[in-house]
Amino acid sequence: MATVCKPDQIRRMLDENKDLQLVDVREYAEFASGHVPGARLIPLGDVPRRTDDIDKSRPVALLCKGGTRAARAAELFIKAGCCDVLTVEGGTDAWVAAGFPVEVEAKAPWALERQVRLVAGTLVLAGLFIPPWPYLSAFVAAGLIFAAVSNTCGMGMLLSKMPWNRPRTSCNGVAESKSCCGQ
Repeated sequence: MATVCKPDQIRRMLDENKDLQLVDVREYAEFASGHVPGARLIPLGDVPRRTDDIDKSRPVALLCKGGTRAARAAELFIKAGCCDVLTVEGGTDAWVAAGFPVEVEAKAPWALERQVRLVAGTLVLAGLFIPPWPYLSAFVAAGLIFAAVSNTCGMGMLLSKMPWNRPRTSCNGVAESKSCCGQ
């Protein structure tokens, strides 16, 4: 089981212990809009195939927006053999609320929630004004209701896979952002 730590505890560990690996498990758009300096991006959906990116003999601290995804990622890292796994209580939101610094990517995409609102609104309007699509608005409304009830968002998951929501890569396939590569 992972140890839950407050942001000030993680900050102290980062200042005192250069051995701590900090992993952000949010999607790129969220990460790019503000992340803990030195954090490495491994989105939750990528964790099962990227556990080897982490030195399992060193402690790893996981964070997301509020803590839920980090807890899920912790289970996966523990299953993969990481022995010292920490999660940041309250995630990046708590880190920011504590007044600690964040890095912002120069060309960060819009937040996924904002993208969902734009696409959903556009589809609803299209459904109202394009005669062959009378049920499009109802379909989008049903999707939004399902997203609220299930606390998952299919449109958000789909948008997170779009090219503008992925880290930029160079011609050799390596992420250009140092923080994305964990360098």
